[in-house]
Amino acid sequence: MILPIYFIVGPTGIGKSSLAIKVAKKLNGQIINVDSMQVYENLNILSARPSASEMKDIKHHLYGHIKGSERYNVARWCKEASVIIKNCSKNNIPNVVVGGSGLYVDKLINGLVDIPYIPEDYKIQSEELLLNKGIKKLYNTVSEFDSEALKKINPNDSNRLKRIWEVFMYTNIPMSKWIKNKTKKFLDNPKYLLYLFLPDREKNYDRVNKRFIKMIDNGAVEEVKQLLKLNFNKSLPVMRAHGVPEISLYLDKKIALMESINKGQQVTRNYIKRQHTWWNSTNLRIHQQINHFPDEIDINSMKFN
Repeated sequence: MILPIYFIVGPTGIGKSSLAIKVAKKLNGQIINVDSMQVYENLNILSARPSASEMKDIKHHLYGHIKGSERYNVARWCKEASVIIKNCSKNNIPNVVVGGSGLYVDKLINGLVDIPYIPEDYKIQSEELLLNKGIKKLYNTVSEFDSEALKKINPNDSNRLKRIWEVFMYTNIPMSKWIKNKTKKFLDNPKYLLYLFLPDREKNYDRVNKRFIKMIDNGAVEEVKQLLKLNFNKSLPVMRAHGVPEISLYLDKKIALMESINKGQQVTRNYIKRQHTWWNSTNLRIHQQINHFPDEIDINSMKFN
């Protein structure tokens, strides 16, 4: 019998982690993180990583295992998660995958274009090009060698523009040609049950506003202060996590703490809006969509088959 993978997904700040623990206990399973920021050891408070006491009764995987100096990505997560899933399945242990990084979930299930690893110096160069020349110049540069790839992205999507530039500069092959290559599969015909939580967005905004203040009270400023002491490149993902740039401005005495909080809350709300858009347009097979917060439902209302 092939065990299904249980995905508990949805926007940030809704309480997915607590529900995942309940589900894992019910199924005698283990939990795998699919939040792209909770993987970093330097981000405990601002990533809202489950506490040690919350994780003590259930085995948790892929939390805080990556150094902030590393540039973690979807391909690496898929590789690591697939190994855990296969090992657990061999021992008849259910996997409960929880988090908000929808792209990671999609690529684990459907596969990923097999592009070579791009060295760090190319990523730094693309960031410098963006900062020094601006997004319009970057767009025009990319259009000279891969206009086809540009048809599928928003002209203001700086991350994807940089990615297209990096891939071509390192491999001398346009991203659009790589995309046509054979997709790398991580799981063979995965059986999965995806529980999508999309509660009221305004209530979600209110929750993350309060959560951000709680993070400040719990030591988020000190967490960022320690992070800044490591002198990481500003383009690294850990340095762009929600709250890090905003609190950094406060620590640099460029803005007041309250303005820092307001900005941190705003970027989080913007992210929630993008997550709603992503999940509403996904082609992933949704087993059950629940328009309530996880803490508002009875676990027995979830369909486990």
